[in-house]
Amino acid sequence: MTTAIIAIGGNALMKAGEQGTITQQFAHSRETCAQLIQLIEQGYKFILTHGNGPQVGFSLRRHENASKVIPASPLGICVAETVGSMGYMLQQTMQNTVKKKGLKLDTVTIITQVVVDKDDPSIKNPTKPIGQFFSKEDIDIKVSGENWNVVEDSGRGWRRVVPSPRPIRIVEKDTIGQLLEKGKIVIACGGGGLPVIELDGGILDGVEAVIDKDYASSKLAQQLGLDEFIILTSVDKVSINFGKPDEVQLDSITFDQAKQYFAEGQFPPGSMGPKIEAAIEFLENGGKKVIITSPELIVEAIKGEAGTVILP
Repeated sequence: MTTAIIAIGGNALMKAGEQGTITQQFAHSRETCAQLIQLIEQGYKFILTHGNGPQVGFSLRRHENASKVIPASPLGICVAETVGSMGYMLQQTMQNTVKKKGLKLDTVTIITQVVVDKDDPSIKNPTKPIGQFFSKEDIDIKVSGENWNVVEDSGRGWRRVVPSPRPIRIVEKDTIGQLLEKGKIVIACGGGGLPVIELDGGILDGVEAVIDKDYASSKLAQQLGLDEFIILTSVDKVSINFGKPDEVQLDSITFDQAKQYFAEGQFPPGSMGPKIEAAIEFLENGGKKVIITSPELIVEAIKGEAGTVILP
C-alpha cells in the first residue's frame, strides 16, 4: 500500500479563460476525482490538498466590494471560507465518485491550521498572487486607488499579492494521520491551511496571509512520513527554458538535478518555483518520489507514462 499526498492547484479547478463559476468548479472536481479513484483501485491511500489562489482572491474582493453594505471579513477569514467551500465541493464529489464505483470509503475534510513565524519576511513583503489576472493598465488603477501590492505573474498578466509565510507545523497532523490509517480519504491543508502564530501557552492566533499549498503539503507529508508527493497543476510536465525556443520538457530528473535547475533560476517564484522547492524539501526528509503533472494525466504519470518524476 502506497501512501501519498496529492496537491491540486486552485487553478486546476478554475481554468484560464473561464468565469470560475461554482458549476464550472464542480465539473473540474468531478474530472479530477474520476482520475483519483483509479489510484485507490491501484492500492493508494492518500491525503488530498488543494490551493485556493483564484478563489480566495475572489472572496476577498467580494467582501471589499460589499463593505458599504455589510462588514467586510479580513483575508484570514476569506481563506477559511474558501477552504470550507472547496472542501465541501471536493468531499461531496469524491464521495459520489466512490459510491458510483461501489466502494465503501469515507471522505472527510479537516479545516487545517498551520503554524507560521510571526516574523516571517513575507509578512512585510507580500509574495503570493491571488485572484484574477489584470492588464497593466487595469492593475495600475488598483495600485493607485486601493494600494494593492502586485506582481506580473509568469507572462499571464498582473495579480494582487498578499503575505505568504512558510509553514512550520501542521496543528491537526495527528488527527489527519489517524484518519489516513483508518482508510479514510482525507482532504486537508486546503488553501495551504489557515495560517496561525503560536503565543505563550500554545494559544493560537490567526494571521492575515495565505500559505502556499505546495509548501504546506510537503510539510504535512514529511511529518507523516508519506511515500509520494503528487503535485497536480496546469501543465503536463516540468520544463526548463520554459516559453523559449530551446524549451525542454523533463520526463525524469534526480534530486540533485532539481536542486541545480532551481539554483539556476529555471523555476519562477510565482509558478513552478514553489513546487520544485517543496519537492526538494520532501525528498530531503525521507520522501521516495515526487510526480508533477496535470490532473488529466495522473494515472499515466503513476505508471511512468506521463508527467515529470523526481527521485532521490
